Amino acid sequence: MIRVLLADDEAMIRAGVRAILGVGEDIEVVAEAGDGRQAVSLAQAHRPDVALLDIRMPGLDGLAAGEEIVRTLPGTAVAMLTTFSEDAYVARALSGGATGFLLKSGDPHELIAGVRAVASGAAFLSPKVARHVIDGYGAQRTVRGADARARTAALTPREREVLGLVGEGLSNPEIAARLHLVEGTVKAYVSAVLDRLGVKNRVQAAIVAYEAGLVRL
Repeated sequence: MIRVLLADDEAMIRAGVRAILGVGEDIEVVAEAGDGRQAVSLAQAHRPDVALLDIRMPGLDGLAAGEEIVRTLPGTAVAMLTTFSEDAYVARALSGGATGFLLKSGDPHELIAGVRAVASGAAFLSPKVARHVIDGYGAQRTVRGADARARTAALTPREREVLGLVGEGLSNPEIAARLHLVEGTVKAYVSAVLDRLGVKNRVQAAIVAYEAGLVRL
């Protein structure tokens, strides 16, 4: 089972999200929080696979809560769930270590798919958010592309291949199946790629892959 912590300051929203996640037989909401501080506390107590956090909450917002969960609980993936998709929110969430960014206005199946993806170690951005991120980098694509190509040039051919598949949003098991490798080997490759690129997570690695031309979104 994928164990999920759900945090939102609106009880009705939590009830709706919990009902949607309940459709997925492999997903269980193990704790609910009404603010960021409670979310951090409950995450530390329950150690869920995924912390699904609203951005705007009283006291400690979801962005700050997510950063604290990423810092203290490396086994818990953080995904943001919000009605907002402004650049500042997306950028801070991703730089803070979140690997998922979902919109409340999205398709319910998208929410379930997103939780499953981040729980498996992959990254998941709502299609609207992904377009937002890509467009935001568009104006700087030439400069950033040159930098990304220089950074990925230091990788081995196999590491670049793995990076390209991370850029496609594939999880470690999916990459292993694609490349006919064991999952442990893929995990080692991904860790090496993140370290050599100097990025915090798979979302940031995927952006580098896209900018370097290793994947077309």
